[in-house]
Amino acid sequence: MAIDLSVNLNKIALIRNSREGNYPDVTAFGKLSLDAGAAGLTVHPRPDQRHITPDDVRNLAALRTEYPRTEFNIEGNPFAPARGTYPGLIELVAETNPEQCTLVPDNDTQKTSDHGFDLKTDGERLIPLIEKLHSIGARVSLFMDPDPEQIALAKQIGADRIELYTGPYAWAFGRNKEEGEQQFLLHKAAAEAALLCGLGINAGHDLNLQNLPLYSQLPGLQEVSIGHALTVDALLMGYSEAVAAYRAICD
Repeated sequence: MAIDLSVNLNKIALIRNSREGNYPDVTAFGKLSLDAGAAGLTVHPRPDQRHITPDDVRNLAALRTEYPRTEFNIEGNPFAPARGTYPGLIELVAETNPEQCTLVPDNDTQKTSDHGFDLKTDGERLIPLIEKLHSIGARVSLFMDPDPEQIALAKQIGADRIELYTGPYAWAFGRNKEEGEQQFLLHKAAAEAALLCGLGINAGHDLNLQNLPLYSQLPGLQEVSIGHALTVDALLMGYSEAVAAYRAICD
């Protein structure tokens, strides 16, 4: 079964934000991604607006009139308060109606997301937010470590999917293939637990052309969100060619 490739556009926005103006144009790269075969687009707006801005989210959401089959995925911390022109994650989702909202326990001090939710701590707080997102019409995915006990809690509090945090897998694979395979077995057990619970399965973080072929064999994997490595590969092979290369593995 084919896996959906959702292209994360954060790094394009990060390059844009290093200068004044709108170059590169994030929306134009969203179009390039979809024209090259991506099934969807992912953005992770943060209150500090280090890359994706609320206006980027609005502009990319509007692309669905031109690309009606696009899966738009907005990621973010639902507990982060509004700041400046950032209205808050739930408010931005209510305004733009993405197909999916991925909740992530990140903060301004992290370079990037680096762990999943501890639902023993945050589960009760997430329940009304998940209910709100469902009322908006968004599918809800929770960013999770490969821990079967925690994954069972994700189902109990109303999540539709989990996104397995693949950073440690990618780093282990980069050291040597055997370490990567050991990490993959942890993710396989987590995926099997998710399937038993009735949860859908997404994955993302530092997946690349070298480690994705193995990870694409994960049981029940429906979607991968890839941005950083794809952007780096695009410098070497061209943007559309990089999207096509990832799409070929997902197929």
